[in-house]
Amino acid sequence: MLPAAFTTRASLATVLPSSLAALSGETNDLGLPRMEHVVVIVVDGLGAAALRARAGHARTLAPLLGKTTTIDAGFPTTTAAALATLTTGTTPGEHGLVGYRVRDGADRLTNQLTGWDDRMDPATWQRSTTVFERAAEQGVRPRAIALPKFAGTGFTAAVLRGAEFVGVQSMADRFAAAAEVLATAGPGLTYLYVAELDQLSHARGWESPEWTAALETLDALVADFARRLGPGRGALLTADHGAVDVPESGHILYDTAPELLQDVADFAGEPRLLHLYVEDGASPVAVAERWRDAEGDRSWVATRAEAVEAGWFGERVDPEVAPRIGDVLVAARKRIAYYDGRDPQRTGRNMVGQHGSLTPEETRVPLLRFGAAG
Repeated sequence: MLPAAFTTRASLATVLPSSLAALSGETNDLGLPRMEHVVVIVVDGLGAAALRARAGHARTLAPLLGKTTTIDAGFPTTTAAALATLTTGTTPGEHGLVGYRVRDGADRLTNQLTGWDDRMDPATWQRSTTVFERAAEQGVRPRAIALPKFAGTGFTAAVLRGAEFVGVQSMADRFAAAAEVLATAGPGLTYLYVAELDQLSHARGWESPEWTAALETLDALVADFARRLGPGRGALLTADHGAVDVPESGHILYDTAPELLQDVADFAGEPRLLHLYVEDGASPVAVAERWRDAEGDRSWVATRAEAVEAGWFGERVDPEVAPRIGDVLVAARKRIAYYDGRDPQRTGRNMVGQHGSLTPEETRVPLLRFGAAG
C-alpha cells in the first residue's frame, strides 16, 4: 500500500506565502501575526527526528519542538524539489522540479541543482512565480542570504528569482548579515540558508560528532539572533528535508538482479528515490511489478500514474511536468540506498546521510518561531 499524500496546509509550501501575508496583516495558513520583517532560516537537512535525537545539543531549538511545530517537507525530499516548493508555495507537480536527476525536455538526464543551460532554462523550467517576485510587486524588499558560490547559478535563478542575493561564506557571518538587514527600515522578507548540516550529513552522517558540533554552532547562532529581534521582527526556522544514515551494508546493487534491468532505459533520481524511465513500448506496470516482487519488502514501488494518483507530487501534476517524472518510482523505506554496481566511479557511494524518500525521518521538518513570529 502506498503512503498517503502530504497536505499543503501544513507543509513547506505554506512558510513563505504565510510570511509574506503577515507583512500586510493578512490571514495566513500559519496564523502569523502582522510583522514588518520576517527572516526565514532554512537549515538544509535538519529533520525533526534528528533534532529530537540530539536535543541535548540544541538547547534553544529542541525545547520548541513539539507536535504542532513540525511540518511536511513534501516529496521528493531532495533539495532541488523542496526549496522550489518553499520559495514558490507550490508543489513539484506544479513548479516542475520533481527530483534530483530527471529527464529534461531534451531527453537528457539532468541534475536539477547543477545542470542548468539553455535547454533547461531556469526562467521556464521552474514554472511558478516565486514568493520573492510577489513580494517585490507588493513593495516588500526580498533578500536571499546564502553561500557566495550560489550567486548567478541556474538553480538560484530558478528558485530565488526576484530576491536580492547576498553571498556570505561562514554560517556566523550569514546570521550577522541577516541581523544587519533586520536593522533596515521598511517591510522585508529575508531568506537565510544554512548549508553546513546537510554537507556534514552526507560526508559523515547526521549521527556523527561533526554533525552534532555543527548543530551546536547553529543553536548558539539562532539564540543570539533571536535575542536581537526587535519589535515587529520575527523569524521562522525550518528545513528542506531530513536524512537517514545508510551504512555501506545497506547499499543495494540493482544491476546484480537482471530482472530489475529489464525494459529500463534510464535510471535517474537518487539512491533513496529511483526514477526509472522504461524502454519505448515497454510496460511501466510490468517493470513496477518486477521491482515490487524483488524490493517491495523494503521500498515503495509505484508507477508514475499511481504516484500521481496518490498525490506524491501534490494535488495537481501539470501535463507539462508529468513526463519529467520516472515511469516507475522506487522509494526506499528501510535504511538502504540503490546503486549501479557497474559504475566505475562508485558515484555517491561515499555518502552516509541520505534523503529523497517518504519516511518520517526524511519528510518531517521543524517549524520554529522566534520574536514577533512567536
